[in-house]
Amino acid sequence: MSSTDTREFDLMPADAGRLAMLCGQFDEHLKHIERRMSVRIGYRGHHFRVEGPSEHATAAAEVLRHLYRETEAAEDLTPETVHLYIRESGFERLPDEQPFDGSDIVIKTPKFQAKPRSPNQQWYVHNIRTHDVNFGIGPAGTGKTWLAVACAVEALKDEEVKRILLVRPAVEAGEKLGFLPGDLAQKVDPYLRPLYDALYEMIGFDQVTRLIEKNIIEIAPLAFMRGRTLNNAFIILDESQNTTREQMKMFLTRIGFGSTAIITGDITQVDLPRGQHSGLIHAAEVLRTVPGIGFTRFGASDVVRHPLVQRIVEAYDDHDGEAEQ
Repeated sequence: MSSTDTREFDLMPADAGRLAMLCGQFDEHLKHIERRMSVRIGYRGHHFRVEGPSEHATAAAEVLRHLYRETEAAEDLTPETVHLYIRESGFERLPDEQPFDGSDIVIKTPKFQAKPRSPNQQWYVHNIRTHDVNFGIGPAGTGKTWLAVACAVEALKDEEVKRILLVRPAVEAGEKLGFLPGDLAQKVDPYLRPLYDALYEMIGFDQVTRLIEKNIIEIAPLAFMRGRTLNNAFIILDESQNTTREQMKMFLTRIGFGSTAIITGDITQVDLPRGQHSGLIHAAEVLRTVPGIGFTRFGASDVVRHPLVQRIVEAYDDHDGEAEQ
């Protein structure tokens, strides 16, 4: 294993505009290099310090020098450019290289600090913090969506992302959308209500309203995602068991640089029309061995709602198990 080392160097000529472009807004480019190359970067003016495994620190220093040269002629430094230089360095870290050490995890939101209760919930939050794409699969009441929203709020608070996007498929469960009043956005609003409720709890009604008005928080039906590419965003797809295979693939390919995506769902509560296959079930099979994607499967023991909810989930599991025998 490589030893830890430090590289210190100056980026010349010292130019405040070019240095600001290199670092990115809220140091987003430096944070991206840190995450991808397992290093820590500090700077004062044009003097930079890179700490990490010896070979990674050397490679990251070279990436910074190359990117600084790019700023001489470029009008802007995009996340795509940063990503390409990291890839070319040959020292990009895969998230799977960060095992969970079992230490206590705390999520800090503006209103309170949240602590995952069960081992599965702790593993879930660890995966969210170390993987770009995560799946949380399990029954109602296990904290899949709530913890995902809490992590999104924390990432926004810590300026790790620029915006939060909360997405749900608008699937008709016994009622026809066409008979509901209002335009399409108003028709799907009831489907997104659980996401609003979680945000209100963590940030407060007034602040959520302001962030939505500024488009820093966006809550949208899945159909609105087609054709978009989302960089530097925290994206949550809730109730994903009600996506089709095509919709799931469309969503997963919207993810851009510097973004984190969480896909949550309960494969026992699929409301798709008869004959349509769940995109969540299909994705869990197709992507289960893909490096860099985290999977957390919850069970009845992870339910954190009313005690009766856990008993209900267990009863249904037992009944379904007997029916399969």
